[in-house]
Amino acid sequence: MQRATSRPAGLQSSAEAAESAFYEALQQADVDALMRVWADEDDLVCVHPGGPRLVGTAAIRASFEQLLAAGPVRITPERVLRTVTLGGAVHNVVERVLVQGDPGEPRLAFVLATNVYVKTPDGWRLVLHHASPGTVQEAAEVMATSERLH
Repeated sequence: MQRATSRPAGLQSSAEAAESAFYEALQQADVDALMRVWADEDDLVCVHPGGPRLVGTAAIRASFEQLLAAGPVRITPERVLRTVTLGGAVHNVVERVLVQGDPGEPRLAFVLATNVYVKTPDGWRLVLHHASPGTVQEAAEVMATSERLH
């Protein structure tokens, strides 16, 4: 069921713009901006790596508030595969995550994520973010392709 929204129409003109806003909000630790990317639906779904299925805006917001409480999350989506239709888009990405380990010793982690967007009267909105730990193979593929200039 869709709820009323106060967002300006056309906030996200494409699924790519919505995805860019999602990852930018993570990098800025801006929960409000991040939640503006999500649709105004009751049945939104988010699964963080190794976590349970979260359903609904309140649960998703609480999870991102907890995740971003320590500050920005340095996530860069790479190797994006897109399937787009008139009313929806599915993006599968390998997320390069800079994880803070011991002080002064950040390390890289890789996460596989699927983001599903729908076109609404208010623009493209996220309805599902499902992420799982990446493997050594994805890490090797990303590292090998990151040497190329785009």
